[in-house]
Amino acid sequence: MQYNYIVKPRAAQKIWSFYRNVARKYQHTFDEEDLIRNARQAVRSIYQIELTLLRRRPLITRWKQYYMAYAGSWYYAYTIEGNTIVVRDACHKQNMHD
Repeated sequence: MQYNYIVKPRAAQKIWSFYRNVARKYQHTFDEEDLIRNARQAVRSIYQIELTLLRRRPLITRWKQYYMAYAGSWYYAYTIEGNTIVVRDACHKQNMHD
C-alpha cells in the first residue's frame, strides 16, 4: 500500500531539539554536521512506518490513543487516516517514560 505522511511540528521539533541539546552538551565531539545528519536520519525513518517499521502497542500512557513504531533510537506516535499516516509525536529512547 502507498502511504502519504504528515509529520506534525511537535514530532519534528522533538527530534531537532534532542540533537541540538546533544550538540550543546558534547560540543567538542558532536558538531553541527552530526546534528543535521542524525536529525535527518530520524526524520527519514518516519517514512518507513507501516512499511518496514511495524505497529506496536504504545509504551507510555500519553500515547495510548496512538499507534507506535520504533526505529533505531526513536519511537514515533502516529495515527492512520485512510492512506495517510500522521506522525503526532517522537521520543528518543533515553526519554521514554511517563
